[in-house]
Amino acid sequence: MTTDASILHERAIVIDGLQTCAWSREIFEQMRAGGLTMVNAASLLWENFVDGMSYVRKWQQMFDENADLIMPIRTVDDIALAKARGLTGISIGWQNTSPLEDRLDHISLFKALGVNIMQLTYNTQNYSGAGYLEKHDSGLTGFGHEVIEEMNRCGVLCDLSHVGEKTSADVIAHSRRPVCISHVLPRALHDVPRNKPDHLFVACARKGGIIGISLFSPGLRAGNDATIEDYLDAMDHVLALVGEDHVGVGTDFSTGHPRPGPWLLWANRDKGYARTLTPFGTTTIRKPRGFAAISEAPNLTAAMLARGWSVKRIEKILGGNWLRVLRETWTPA
Repeated sequence: MTTDASILHERAIVIDGLQTCAWSREIFEQMRAGGLTMVNAASLLWENFVDGMSYVRKWQQMFDENADLIMPIRTVDDIALAKARGLTGISIGWQNTSPLEDRLDHISLFKALGVNIMQLTYNTQNYSGAGYLEKHDSGLTGFGHEVIEEMNRCGVLCDLSHVGEKTSADVIAHSRRPVCISHVLPRALHDVPRNKPDHLFVACARKGGIIGISLFSPGLRAGNDATIEDYLDAMDHVLALVGEDHVGVGTDFSTGHPRPGPWLLWANRDKGYARTLTPFGTTTIRKPRGFAAISEAPNLTAAMLARGWSVKRIEKILGGNWLRVLRETWTPA
């Protein structure tokens, strides 16, 4: 019997491991059109403690103003509730631990406010370790070891997407719980610094973690000419390495930010204002054809079915694998 892609997508739990959009009602409408059950909303990059608190408050306001489209996600049970209500659940995320400043007790504070996923570093060095663009990656710092231990204790999932290679390996080795690489592509298919080597994917999976495959076109061999098939080729490579229980989707959609524009220029400078790290704030970057907008998420299900992937595998990739990892990491120890 032929499986209908639209029916499969509609019934599945669909989780996007990271978006970094300029949040608005229009974007929330796109999420609903795309059938997204949950999104890790992580537009925080360089902020300090006060700004981190402001980011949480901003989401509280957006939840109140858009309650017909989105709801807050604090627990795994909330994800099922969002699905039942026909809403998109939003888990507040960070792409840096800069709002912690030098206080371990801020981890439990932000966890209580709904911050469930924290990327350890964003591009460069912070108190905990090195980003992938740091000139020298000296690995997880002494304070960083304590940060990981406190994340494990409080139920915060650690993300390694923009984290340096040595620091990432140190985190995987030290963490008692699974970690994620929420939005990434394989360096084996396109050798650019932002992509990660196969051995880190394998190590992440062996610890029970998940690798979210990104739509970031500079990480795909075809660049701006990439299609949804190039995206699935990258996913297929990681699947062959780690198996279908450890792969998910992490689109890295940055919808709503003008290019060039102040947010993207800020995102691509060290600490938001210092040296320019990448040209991505000014260059044109297009998502792969066929999955170029949030609302086109159902196309991914259709493309996976067209490759002959089983319904079981597709449901795992769309959200089942994220659910497992969140269940194993979000509950305080």
